[in-house]
Amino acid sequence: AGGVVLGKSAEKLFSLSGLFAVYKPKGPTSAGVLNLLKERLLAEAGVQTNGNKRNQVLKIGHGGTLDSAAAGVLVVGIGKGTKMLRTMLAGSKKYTAIGLLGKATDTLDATGKVTEEKPYDQITKGDLENVLQKFTGDIMQVPPLYSALKKDGERLSTLMKRGEAVEPKPARPVRVYSLSLQQFQPPLFTLDVECGGGFYVRSLVSDIGKELSTCATMQELTRTKHGPFTLEEHALYEDKWTIDEIARSLEHCTSLLPAEPSHKKLKTEHPGETAVSCE
Repeated sequence: AGGVVLGKSAEKLFSLSGLFAVYKPKGPTSAGVLNLLKERLLAEAGVQTNGNKRNQVLKIGHGGTLDSAAAGVLVVGIGKGTKMLRTMLAGSKKYTAIGLLGKATDTLDATGKVTEEKPYDQITKGDLENVLQKFTGDIMQVPPLYSALKKDGERLSTLMKRGEAVEPKPARPVRVYSLSLQQFQPPLFTLDVECGGGFYVRSLVSDIGKELSTCATMQELTRTKHGPFTLEEHALYEDKWTIDEIARSLEHCTSLLPAEPSHKKLKTEHPGETAVSCE
């Protein structure tokens, strides 16, 4: 009888299709979280994975990398849902970030080496709030050198770690829907940011420091929303990474997404406009 039970849960696993969200903790990479999720599900379904073949076994992908040091919502596509992730990437995202005034690092976050220290005690809450207005709307932003962006097929962060000289990428247009100061306890300040795709909160924190004639680095980052998926309502924590919980979540999350046919129409009529905002 054991075999029949296994067969059932494996069948259920492979029939799962759509988008759901998981909570990514601080520490592992986004890919690492995805691999762990995959291993959990295959183990529960009793599917034998001989070494490397597991990738072909279960189709699963995520909708936008969160840095290792960051936590929060990671949108996951399973089955046919993996094809819907590109539209997710374009949607708006919300973050809560804690910045530290007076220090700059090479990675622009707490994981890097300190490259500069400057006084910050002259900065008031009012100064910080005024500066935020300059970073709202359509702005230009230079992506961080330590990032997943690629040059000649290799991540910039990999090249940097090898000690190779990396030219900064040119500034590119990004969109900030809203930006507000939640807390100011020098040297720490907490921001809520809602932004479009391709935006780096690390660069924002660093740029705010420069604009205030000091420097700043990001201490903590949490993604609280990605497209329609929120951390509070939709993100499954590790103890909920089971076939049944995910099936339930997929059902619940389908209602959040735009109807399929409209997607297809958009794609064929406007191949250039994949950046459909989810707001």
